[in-house]
Amino acid sequence: MLASVLKPVDDTRMRGKFAETLRERPNVQVHIAGRAVADARLQGSFAAQEQVRQHPIFEGSRLSLGRLMAQVRYWQLLERLQPALVVVHAPELLPLTLLWRWLGRGRRFIYDIRENYALNVRTQRVYGGLVRRVLAAGLRWVETRAAQNGSAIILAEASYAAELPYLRLLPANRVVVLENKYQPAPDEPLAARAHQLPPPDQPLRLLYSGTISELNGVWDAIAFARQLRSAWPGGVQLTIIGFCQQPGLLRQLQEVVAQNSAWLKLIGGAEMVPHADIVAEIGRSDLGLLPYRPHTSTERCRPTKLFEYLAHGLPILASPNPLWQALIHQYGAGLSVDFVAPLDGPSFAARLRGTIFYPNGIPADASWASEGKKLWLLLDSLV
Repeated sequence: MLASVLKPVDDTRMRGKFAETLRERPNVQVHIAGRAVADARLQGSFAAQEQVRQHPIFEGSRLSLGRLMAQVRYWQLLERLQPALVVVHAPELLPLTLLWRWLGRGRRFIYDIRENYALNVRTQRVYGGLVRRVLAAGLRWVETRAAQNGSAIILAEASYAAELPYLRLLPANRVVVLENKYQPAPDEPLAARAHQLPPPDQPLRLLYSGTISELNGVWDAIAFARQLRSAWPGGVQLTIIGFCQQPGLLRQLQEVVAQNSAWLKLIGGAEMVPHADIVAEIGRSDLGLLPYRPHTSTERCRPTKLFEYLAHGLPILASPNPLWQALIHQYGAGLSVDFVAPLDGPSFAARLRGTIFYPNGIPADASWASEGKKLWLLLDSLV
């Protein structure tokens, strides 16, 4: 039995990539411990997969009593299932995973590092000063113990190998990079061709997807769309879809959306959005925005949405990050935009109309297939 212990059940990396890859083999049973699926479409889809079992353990916000109870439910699950291997995607589950390993023989786990968590906590200022310092120190300590005792470490970003000091002492074959490339849902048809921009007399549909935050450029996306509206004869529509974990920011955003509802739409915000809804918006859009502001926590990472846009052939407008631009330039997928600087709308609109996006078609290596093969090679090496 293989237990995959992860975070939200509708998480694209955990559920859409790891679990889908693991269930490809008939002798594997995958158990997912995470947040319950609220969307009925997803519940029905998951229930039909006999090799995948869901176990809701997470409730409430990160610093709530409900999250503490998740630890109890997680421990009970480990004791009941006695998994052959645990894949941990949430650092808050590492302490009990380490304890579980120490209390039994032959118990193995893999830690999937999705973010440089300690760096994010220290620099993004989501938490207060004392809480921020304590969380960052605790995260670094428990991740170091996990690296020392885990069977392998998986990195969502190649840059983490240099950023995380506790990885430097590990053998090279115990650290594997699996990027957040795009994995379509089981019943999702692959995009056949790249998106074409509409004629100037039709609306230009812009998309901001994923985590909603100032750091990720939500205000810059709105300012960009507002400036481009006057230069595109058919007008500009901006859809913001995703989750915002900052109540103050969300209230401000909702007010701005209400004042500009003719061209600005918000989907989600206060709640998680099913990934299928994000994919549907990608299909309805003309340009995908990556208006990230420069920051140490994101400058060396390639966002999941970058691979999502590439895999669907959606033209991309991205901040001038060399790591992203190299990939975008390789496929002719988009343009570099300084979202903070004033926009010369007519000049940029002309530039859009004169650009041929994806001249060689949708890039095949934006998909998860290559990463899935590496995942199985890693697991086979542990048998």
